[in-house]
Amino acid sequence: MKFSIVVAITPEELEQHAIEAAQQAGAAGITLLNGRGIGAKTKKTFFGMTFEGSQSVLLMVVAKSLAEPVLAAMHNLLVTDGDSRGLAFSLPIEHLTGIDLSQLEQFEQRLMHSNTSD
Repeated sequence: MKFSIVVAITPEELEQHAIEAAQQAGAAGITLLNGRGIGAKTKKTFFGMTFEGSQSVLLMVVAKSLAEPVLAAMHNLLVTDGDSRGLAFSLPIEHLTGIDLSQLEQFEQRLMHSNTSD
């Protein structure tokens, strides 16, 4: 079985919505990281202090066939009217270790379910 990693960077306030959208698209386990970004745009200041919003980074190892549906779910959440509030991408995984057999079985069951519902 081939795997991909899907990375989604969302504003902190969208974290729970992103988790739910990813799970509905087939992602099983999600690792969450806190982050803050340095963007190309100038940050807003308030009373002389620079405001930088917190970001959530979601890392998901999914079966390769589920990467596109999870990315589509992230796109639907993050992009509205051409304005993006985050970023998501996937990368192929060449080698993988540490995944337990029950997780592998979950991947295979989700794959079989997604193939029969198409």
